[in-house]
Amino acid sequence: MTVSGCQNEPDAAAWLKILSKYRTPSPRRSAFELAVTAIPFAAFWVLTWVAVHYGFWYGLILVVPAAAFLLRLFMIQHDCGHGSFFANRRFDDWIGRILGILTLTPYDYWRRAHAEHHASAGNLNERGIGDITTLTVSEYYARSKWGRIGYRLYRHPLVMFGIGPVWLFLFQQRLPVGMLRAGLLPWVSAMSTNLALAVIMSLLIWAIGPAAFFMIHLPIVLLAGAVGIWLFYVQHQFEETHWSKKPEWQFPNAALHGASHYCGFRQSPDR
Repeated sequence: MTVSGCQNEPDAAAWLKILSKYRTPSPRRSAFELAVTAIPFAAFWVLTWVAVHYGFWYGLILVVPAAAFLLRLFMIQHDCGHGSFFANRRFDDWIGRILGILTLTPYDYWRRAHAEHHASAGNLNERGIGDITTLTVSEYYARSKWGRIGYRLYRHPLVMFGIGPVWLFLFQQRLPVGMLRAGLLPWVSAMSTNLALAVIMSLLIWAIGPAAFFMIHLPIVLLAGAVGIWLFYVQHQFEETHWSKKPEWQFPNAALHGASHYCGFRQSPDR
């Protein structure tokens, strides 16, 4: 794995200057984006329930657009975690915490893990927090036969994008075991999110019944989770991505060359 780049591209300092005009969000645009994501998600959820309630089983196809909007809510939660959605730390945090209930992702726990991921992305000395387990070739061959088989199974698409969402969203994120050193906040975040989930799920199950609830919500969560894991996977897993050890590893180079992108993509200036 090597550092990729284009000829004559600007260095890290130049990129900071080029991108600076895109760093200030528009609160009005942010509120609009939140509304046009949350409202359609709720609408598709309700329409799916109406279809199931009246026996129109083909209406379950609506879980697909509902999952897409749930994934977009997670993207907004992600931006809140970076303090970049409304650029108001307190407001971003509370929006993120509310969205974390919908996405089954405790906000403060995830924000801490994700910050550690960004601070160490591409660093071979600091893997394991908020990333997909990745071995070098020498590390892979140093494993036993069953260790290599286990690694290949872990990275198989059926496991990563099939079993992965079930494990991550239904089990792993309910208890932030890996964040013990980070203090109480990740645990408070996880437990409060779990409590809110229990209350909301109980009310919905009481209102529409357990069969309808799980028939609707579980596919939405798992579809959104599978695509979300794929997006996190392809962000750093591609040919010629950046992996190195210190002192060669430097944050600006890892950030610029260790994340995938689509050529020609450009954000709107008001975002």
